[in-house]
Amino acid sequence: MYKLLGGLKDYLKWQEITVDNAIFRLHNLFTTVLLLTCSLIITANQFVGNPIQCIVSGLPTHVINTYCWITSTFTMPDAFQREIGTHVAHPGVANDFNDDNAKKYYTYYQWVCFVLFFQAMLCYTPKWLWDCWENNLMRTLVMGLNIGMRTEEDKATKKKVLIDYLLKHIKRHNMYVFHYWFCEFLCFVNIVVQLYLMNAFFDGEFMSYGLKVLNFSEADQEERLDPMVYVFPRVTKCIFHKYGASGSIQKHDSLCILPLNIVNEKTYIFIWFWFITLACMLFCLLVYRALILAVPSMRPSLLVLRHRGLISRDVAQAVSRKTDIGDWWVLYMLGRNIDPNIYREIVGELAKKIETAASNATESRGTSY
Repeated sequence: MYKLLGGLKDYLKWQEITVDNAIFRLHNLFTTVLLLTCSLIITANQFVGNPIQCIVSGLPTHVINTYCWITSTFTMPDAFQREIGTHVAHPGVANDFNDDNAKKYYTYYQWVCFVLFFQAMLCYTPKWLWDCWENNLMRTLVMGLNIGMRTEEDKATKKKVLIDYLLKHIKRHNMYVFHYWFCEFLCFVNIVVQLYLMNAFFDGEFMSYGLKVLNFSEADQEERLDPMVYVFPRVTKCIFHKYGASGSIQKHDSLCILPLNIVNEKTYIFIWFWFITLACMLFCLLVYRALILAVPSMRPSLLVLRHRGLISRDVAQAVSRKTDIGDWWVLYMLGRNIDPNIYREIVGELAKKIETAASNATESRGTSY
């Protein structure tokens, strides 16, 4: 199992250069690894072990197992409320009385491993898009200044190159930040859409799945209906028809055990709680981004808070006042990647040069009038 899952650890490696937010990484990396891990575990149980075992008299067991797996099994929903051992043999298992409308069929279990893999790819898509758009700009700008132990000559040369770049490309980084925030929005849309798709995949049972599991432990013993057993039944029924010796159609009613659903129910209860938590975090993140965009006065304060003790409020205001949201974001992210002392010097010099350039522009306009 370790060899099977060991390759996924590469997705969780420490990033030397940070170009995104922690919540963004939780969606793109942790959730992707989580879903791929679940997919691999279920695949191993499904195609290596015995995902279904059926009991039927007079017929080869492996034939019934194969047939019931590739078609579908069913339960009787009204039988989940009956007393086990007295009225029914197992939860949801009862006589169907040839009433096809009363049956609840389960066909999803064949597709769970593939659906989880598809979900993982959807979760990784925003990161792939952002990597294409970001195109290693932050790594190029950092130029190794994340390591403070450098010669003064080397630091001075690279600081000058970085400051010259920022001055030359001032007010030209808006698409950089908008691309990144669009990817964050895409993460939120992805989680919400996946919740609805999983709800449709499980016949409308997934949205309330986690809440029902929480309420299950608090319900009275007589009124308990285990939602995990209802959504992921462990014992189901399967009907197999064949021709008899005289050519008449014979009906064989088999009882099928689905050990794979023990894994499925635990997998999806964790996914439910994680997706709900992640959706809430992403929603709060989007509200935070909207405030940064709509309230420019927040930006100097955020620079000061993020780099406490390194940047004075006057310097933060000077830089934020003369730049657009894209330039502010690049400076904000540079502070997460450059050595603190070097970053303080860069922002201080940049603020002075921006103020000087603004003053010269004002004087030249006054002279022309």
